[in-house]
Amino acid sequence: MANPNKRRIETDVMKLLMSDFEVNLVNDNMQEFYVRFPGPAETPFAGGVWKIHVELPDQYPYKSPSIGFMNKIFHPNIDELSGSVCLDVINQSWSPMFDMINIFETFLPQLLRYPNPNDPLNGEAAALMMRHPKEYDAKVKEYVQRFATKEAVDAADGNEDKDEDEEMSDIGSISGED
Repeated sequence: MANPNKRRIETDVMKLLMSDFEVNLVNDNMQEFYVRFPGPAETPFAGGVWKIHVELPDQYPYKSPSIGFMNKIFHPNIDELSGSVCLDVINQSWSPMFDMINIFETFLPQLLRYPNPNDPLNGEAAALMMRHPKEYDAKVKEYVQRFATKEAVDAADGNEDKDEDEEMSDIGSISGED
């Protein structure tokens, strides 16, 4: 009883699985998965790797996917705490003509290459980008070094609760006392 939406989900996810992106399904579920997304070359995000959480609604492709950055990124259009993305093509003008490959090969690289400080989710990043572009680039690179190394993403994969710079990082280690 495969409905057209389920077939489309399977087709899009299979294309992504066969691409150069590293994709990890959650519980073998094609509607929830993580993608490792590299920062585009020749941007301050170059060299960074982000773990992107993707959820496809039952109505996909007629309803847009939910996308969020799991590790921190300093960008005017990405909320630093939640990782949610302000991207018109995903939030307002999504079309069934788009697929998951478009998001990772085109939409997200464009977002990182051409931030829009006039429609910010991160006001600090937007203000810094407009007033002091060199300082903005330096802060982006600092975040890449701190939160978007392959090691940081591997560590996040190994233990979702542990994040070396989070306030509660010590509490997780007290679990198994006798």
